Amino acid sequence: MLNSSKKVFARSANLALQCRAFSSGDNFISKPFKSLRDGLSWQIPKELENPNRPPSEADIVIVGGGVMGSSAAYFLKQSEKVGADVVVIERDNTYQQASSVLSCGGIRQQFSTPENVLMSMYSSHFMKHIKDYLSVEGSDPPDLQFNHQGYLFLASKENEHILHDNHVIQKNCGAKVELLTPKMLKERFHWLNVDGISLGSYGMENEGWFDPWSLLKCFKSKALELGVRYFNGDVSGFHVVDDNGNSIDPTKPSYQGRKLHSVLVSMPNSPEVVRIKASYVILTAGAWSGQVGKLLGIGTGPKEENLHAAIPVVPRKRYVYVAHCPDGPGLTCPLMIDQSGCYVRREGLGGNYLMGKSPPEEAEPSCDNLDVNYDYFDEEIWSHVAHRVPAFEKLKVKNAWAGFYDYNTLDQNAIIGPHITYKNLLMATGFSGHGIQQSPAAGKLISEYILEGGFKTIDIRKFGFERCITETPVLERCIV
Repeated sequence: MLNSSKKVFARSANLALQCRAFSSGDNFISKPFKSLRDGLSWQIPKELENPNRPPSEADIVIVGGGVMGSSAAYFLKQSEKVGADVVVIERDNTYQQASSVLSCGGIRQQFSTPENVLMSMYSSHFMKHIKDYLSVEGSDPPDLQFNHQGYLFLASKENEHILHDNHVIQKNCGAKVELLTPKMLKERFHWLNVDGISLGSYGMENEGWFDPWSLLKCFKSKALELGVRYFNGDVSGFHVVDDNGNSIDPTKPSYQGRKLHSVLVSMPNSPEVVRIKASYVILTAGAWSGQVGKLLGIGTGPKEENLHAAIPVVPRKRYVYVAHCPDGPGLTCPLMIDQSGCYVRREGLGGNYLMGKSPPEEAEPSCDNLDVNYDYFDEEIWSHVAHRVPAFEKLKVKNAWAGFYDYNTLDQNAIIGPHITYKNLLMATGFSGHGIQQSPAAGKLISEYILEGGFKTIDIRKFGFERCITETPVLERCIV
């Protein structure tokens, strides 16, 4: 047992060494892409083009233009040395139901997997220095309204060992976290009822919450300034060819290899379907990534080509309740995760708080809509938060909303990297609730894989799709 622990901690320390200085001057590959669009402009004069009609060819097509897709687009274009033609397809350009903008916007370094710790540390650094990265000429400097308040995890005697184990991993990665006894918790958070609590873990730096819509807007605005093109449409299929360039059925065996050739985009309010030939396709479709993968036969194709394993990402609905409590904890309230699974954080300065809780597997709500079940708050949340913070006995729920997790049913961890069969298909999906906070790191790493041939900033090979084929989960013990 001791030797096993040493191996885990040694691996954590090794990964921590990869968390090098993060700056905007990263050494990207100097070999430029050949823009497949070059030489075609004479066919259709620009002034006659439909501004929302995608081009027939692009170097890279990104499926999904939320925060993950926009982050990847930004990092792919931010180096002047690389002339990649990047196109983003987004079916909901209002983002009204996008997971990106319906999240709570939390960011933490308190994970049990070193890769998650390092990704969030990178993202926190990026957000702290966002003006250096995402400022757009002629616009106000970006402001994420970052609240550096920290996360507070609470554990009973039964689960105290988990916080101890996680603490070692987090410290080895360079995270600044502190373990607090019940007495220390009470001294720091006088409003907290510590009955049943044996230990707390508090993030001293690089944790808190921010405005998720602002992060998406900043990424997209900067990507547009750098030349990324966004188009409104629904990816409805793909064109797949074998090694000889012959068209093949994605769901049928191919004995001469296979490659993703083109993306088929159904245009809004039109029967037209546009085909975009691409060198690379990046799947950042969030909760619907599994459905998009099926269009390529991923999950329904032949086992001998490793296409029997689906992308295990499905939508899971989560409620966020806004409660008003003038006598609540106030400015000293961190983002607290109770041992019951309930979370609370302050929202603004007017006595409002965001609250929620993930349901057990057998009680998952329907994902047919984004309706909110207010009874869930009364039955599953209120008594727990009122026990932990007695002032919440008098709270009143003002409103609520619902959003979708891109839930990885295998292990609730991200899937980042190429598909094992479609080498030119890369994925960044399945974050299961921590995608918004890890989007800067994920976009950076995806761009490194394409432009530099591998993950350079952080070694995240553990999060590759291979584990979905072998059904080998990478378990994360800190899922909220």
